[in-house]
Amino acid sequence: MIILRHIGSIAFVLGIFCAVFFGIPWYVMVSDNPALPWWLKTAIFCLLGGILVVLLTVAIEQRIKREASTEAYAAESDHPGLLLTSAALAGGGISETLGLVQGHTVYAIWLGKDLSAIIRLILGGELTEYTEMMGRARDAATSRMIARAVDMGADAIINVRYMTTSVVGSAAELLVYGTAVRLKQKSLST
Repeated sequence: MIILRHIGSIAFVLGIFCAVFFGIPWYVMVSDNPALPWWLKTAIFCLLGGILVVLLTVAIEQRIKREASTEAYAAESDHPGLLLTSAALAGGGISETLGLVQGHTVYAIWLGKDLSAIIRLILGGELTEYTEMMGRARDAATSRMIARAVDMGADAIINVRYMTTSVVGSAAELLVYGTAVRLKQKSLST
């Protein structure tokens, strides 16, 4: 899929490069005949075909990831992870500090949802498209952090913090981090 998407991206870039830097000057300065030459038609088809290939591969990849994440969430629910925003447990229940764990994602919504969010922005009300986007981003980043903690052998993650920034347009970066710890056996049973 990635190779197909890269081929589509290359076709798009070559098509737009040819159309803009050769096609437009040729049409404006040289052409007396309104019929487009074969090389300009090819560039336009590359541009449009490249966009189509990239859109299709991204849609397929998103569907595959969505199905995989549903399975991952089901597997994660079996893990009795403890997430705390406090820096310590009451009663000193930590036996070992394992270190920093983090999860990270950059999430975006598709243009159709972005346009409907702009309409809501004008009319007022909750921007549910962005609320859902940030919820999915938070879930993905938290799942990645928990997976790293499980790999380290942690029983809990303390001092959990979330950070978010806008990357470009309607894409948001979300980072979650905390300290992976092992709990004393007495704390696990209570």
